[in-house]
Amino acid sequence: MSAASPSRRRIAHLDMDAFYASVELLRYPDLKGLPVVIGGGRDAQPETLSDGTRRYARLRDYVGRGVITTSTYEARALGVFSAMGMMKAAKLAPDAVLLPVDFAAYRHYSRLFKAAVADIAPLIENRGIDEIYIDLSHIEEETEPLALRLKQAVRDATGLSCSIGISHCKLIAKIASDLQKPDGLSIVMPEDIAARIWPLAASKINGVGPKATEKLKQLGINTIGELAAQPRDFLIAQFGRSYGAWLADAAHGIDDRPIVTASEPKSISRETTFERDLHARHDRERLSEILIHLCTRLAEDLERKRYASKTIGIKLRYDNFESVTRDHTLTVATASADEILRAARECLKRVPLDRRLRLLGVRAGKLLPLKDVSASYAEPQANLPFD
Repeated sequence: MSAASPSRRRIAHLDMDAFYASVELLRYPDLKGLPVVIGGGRDAQPETLSDGTRRYARLRDYVGRGVITTSTYEARALGVFSAMGMMKAAKLAPDAVLLPVDFAAYRHYSRLFKAAVADIAPLIENRGIDEIYIDLSHIEEETEPLALRLKQAVRDATGLSCSIGISHCKLIAKIASDLQKPDGLSIVMPEDIAARIWPLAASKINGVGPKATEKLKQLGINTIGELAAQPRDFLIAQFGRSYGAWLADAAHGIDDRPIVTASEPKSISRETTFERDLHARHDRERLSEILIHLCTRLAEDLERKRYASKTIGIKLRYDNFESVTRDHTLTVATASADEILRAARECLKRVPLDRRLRLLGVRAGKLLPLKDVSASYAEPQANLPFD
């Protein structure tokens, strides 16, 4: 089916609300309204008492170097977010309930909500276990009733809520889906951008990280509207030809990326831009937490998409915006988080770590169908970077 013209495009971004935590609340409804953190191990499994009540682990009792996978909105209100070290989170929300991760359950509910959407609007681009883009351009139905029907279909199939943003492009649709969370619906078409998008912080644009946000602030640019007011040549001079031109387009809602409904991935990656630049030695513990988190999430992505990887790579971006990558080829392809972590640390041994870092990424390349690969096991190695 051919793509609709830009004037007819109607793209939705559907994002499940606090997905992992919401799935757990279906299982433990007595926790609704409480701060709950997902990320514990087996020792965080709730205990059912003789009277039928449950005893839950508390974040204050956690000891280790794990990171939070996700948290409920009540925990987020206390400053506890995904990828945060749990020991740090325990200082902010010591009484928060700690639950173990159950990826099998999350994948089950992911399949349910995506199937429910596909019954109504089949042109779907998967963006992860809890979010999708949907092309609604060729559906003969008014936008708001169609969106409400999608939301109800998701709730009927899963018992969970989602937030939907709809616009003429993916970039604005993603911003819109976050405007009224949870259980939100925001329709932002090109004529609405000045009133509804420009007053937002520039960091609301997906792809504007903490470092770019800080540089924009130094230039007196705080909102998307102020970014949109800058000459294109000025942004290119400040941020480089590619990123500066992208910033200019993004601020005006210019994004012609299509919905990609099916493709064989050449690689799968996870990366994060830090809130502040980190030093390989002074911030070693924090970098280790982030690396473990990225490798764990990358392993989840591989398992969900049923692939194994023969080449693991890392990407670093330094505080001067220069980037470096390194790859490590495995003897046997893997989807194991431990082996991905081991290979990533091997890559880190081959890069300079004398500057502060602003971004860390891990990539799985040379993908093979998981069914064709036998599991491999290797002994741990000592004295690796970020270990």
